[in-house]
Amino acid sequence: MRSCARTDERSPERLCDGRLRWQGRSARRRSTVAPTVPEPEPWAADERASASAEDAFEALSAAAPKGWRVELIEGEIHVVPPPVGRHEEIVSELSGQVRDHRKDLGRYTNIGLSVPGGSPTGKVIPDLAVAPKGSFDDDIGFHDPSPVMLVVEVLSSSTAGDDRIKKLRGYARAGIPCYLLIDRAADLATLCAEPSGDQYLSVSEIDLAEKVISLPDPLNSDLDTTQF
Repeated sequence: MRSCARTDERSPERLCDGRLRWQGRSARRRSTVAPTVPEPEPWAADERASASAEDAFEALSAAAPKGWRVELIEGEIHVVPPPVGRHEEIVSELSGQVRDHRKDLGRYTNIGLSVPGGSPTGKVIPDLAVAPKGSFDDDIGFHDPSPVMLVVEVLSSSTAGDDRIKKLRGYARAGIPCYLLIDRAADLATLCAEPSGDQYLSVSEIDLAEKVISLPDPLNSDLDTTQF
């Protein structure tokens, strides 16, 4: 019998017939390593999610009926129906009292603000924003919040969670000096001041029956709660 003396480079086995040669080719194919696909960077996923949320936000904002508010809070879209009359009465009273104390300030009840959040963008519409007159004299939809001295949210059952947590973080990150939450159902007001990072260092609850809310610097004025 003829011996096999040649060794094929493709296999450690000696080749004696076609079958062994075929096995050598097969072994080489099985050992082939698939090309490595690099893992996407974490920030890339965040940017894609942010862009998707922005697109959906723009579409919903354009389609929302008049009076509805569409907000983008920490990457999540929130659609808020028009407020009821009692809500608007409180906002109107707050606006009037601010005007009586500081005629140099503007009171804005439907102004959009861009605030930092858990996502690259946050777009909110507070119930009331107080800032020097002329702060928003442009045509853009959502504004730099740096001129704002006070934001107010009048709580409702559908928005209370966002107002107390997510919006609070956004307003603090934006450096807005005072954030006032009015909870008429509980007869309480929460006054947040001294923003630091994503929180307010000074948070106090005020019983509306006490009749007065004292706003700190830069407003330095009192609000009469008996009209709420």
